[in-house]
Amino acid sequence: MLLADSPPPELQTLTRGQYDLVEYALAGAGFALLAYALYSWTSRSEVGVRYRPAVMLGLCVGAVAALSYLLLFLRWGAGYDLTDAGYVPTDQARLALSPRYVDWSVTVPLLTAELLAVCSLAGARARKLRASTMTAAFLMILTGHLGAQVVGEGRDTTALVLWGLVSTAFYGYLYVALIGAVRSSIPTIGREAAVSLRNAAIVLLATFGVYPLVYAVPVFVDVTAAWLTAIQLAYSAADVLAKVGFGVLVHKVAKLRTAEDVAAGVDTHPEAVWVSNVEHSRAVLPPAQPPAMATSPTTPTA
Repeated sequence: MLLADSPPPELQTLTRGQYDLVEYALAGAGFALLAYALYSWTSRSEVGVRYRPAVMLGLCVGAVAALSYLLLFLRWGAGYDLTDAGYVPTDQARLALSPRYVDWSVTVPLLTAELLAVCSLAGARARKLRASTMTAAFLMILTGHLGAQVVGEGRDTTALVLWGLVSTAFYGYLYVALIGAVRSSIPTIGREAAVSLRNAAIVLLATFGVYPLVYAVPVFVDVTAAWLTAIQLAYSAADVLAKVGFGVLVHKVAKLRTAEDVAAGVDTHPEAVWVSNVEHSRAVLPPAQPPAMATSPTTPTA
């Protein structure tokens, strides 16, 4: 069953205010993601080697998302022409939303791995859970893309419902798997790190919930240009929260767990670990290695 005969929201004429709001949101989100990527790169040495993969994953998320928003911004500018009636869509307007799915196909699996990198899971269990959650995250985005953009150009109600349910099943698995990993990790780490880990999981899973809510709206009502504006604003805000807000919390957990390992004597770190202007551990250098015994060839005696 097809939706109403009105064109998709990205092919409707926008007012100047609607256009400017979306342009502002795209630019602001892109700059925030770029700043987070630079922060992750410059602060990576604050975290011990054991938890540094979480920071590097955050760097990848921020860099990929910032490039995606650059593409979105350029597509948005090319997608509409200003006329007396407002901003009229061009043949490029159909691409105003699709780059987001490319971004999410890469960054959402990385976000799940970023959370698991500061949990207490190890060995085969950690590898299996990381593989399954990253796969589920990718399939969640792919199946959602099929319903929202590919089948019937997103105007087929049956496809929206069918692929939406499939995508939701993968989301349900992620919800159960990631909460299970966090809950099993909390008793093994310090109180402050546990609170930050819990908050990071809440932020990630709560922002994941924004996307299916937006996805489901066309099933019940016919969307308009105003709804396109709301979609772009909601997606931009959710992306910043899910990537920057979540990433900062994960970075904090990584620093706190680094300090815990140094204080317990199970690891070293070449600089003091500070969190919120509080020193959690002093610098501890690895033990000096004794110099190798010099060897010299023996001189045969007569």
